[in-house]
Amino acid sequence: MLGLKLPTDPRWVNIVEKNIEEILTDHAYCEQKAASTAISLIVSFPEYTDLVQEMIALVKEEISHFKMVHDKILERGWTLGRDRKDEYVIDLVKFFPKGGSRTTQLVHRLLYAALIEARSCERFRLLSEELEDKELAEFYRKLMVSEANHYTMFLGFARQYGERKEVDQKWQQLLDYEADLMKNLSKNETIHG
Repeated sequence: MLGLKLPTDPRWVNIVEKNIEEILTDHAYCEQKAASTAISLIVSFPEYTDLVQEMIALVKEEISHFKMVHDKILERGWTLGRDRKDEYVIDLVKFFPKGGSRTTQLVHRLLYAALIEARSCERFRLLSEELEDKELAEFYRKLMVSEANHYTMFLGFARQYGERKEVDQKWQQLLDYEADLMKNLSKNETIHG
């Protein structure tokens, strides 16, 4: 369903289980960044009314997810750690060349967002199936559904605003690039890394 070319090595969950505090901190910041991305799309492309409407709803949802993760951190007696760079996203957004028309820039940003959501969904599925902490596994199962919806929404907007054949070609190329990135990841207790 997600179209990812390289699945996460299931042993990644073993790394996560050794430091749940770290994965929750990283996850909280991923939710905050997702809300920031939605706000950025509103600011950058206000003329796309249907996109703006969806991004308003997404900001609310992502910030509520941030609160849910933050609450999990507090329930366990921890505090939110400091944000760290997301090497996966940093490397991913190097794929498309800078510049181009506004529509091209929008399509590229939507494709990046779709892929980040797809990978998050895949990672949440793995956590929901493999974590020994059943309460946390159920938490990730519920969030997995949201991530899948976000992935399809972003990909749908990219196809709506761009020329479908070209968008689908770019999507496949981005998926191939991401698969190469993933070969060097799954070694840290981070959502994408």
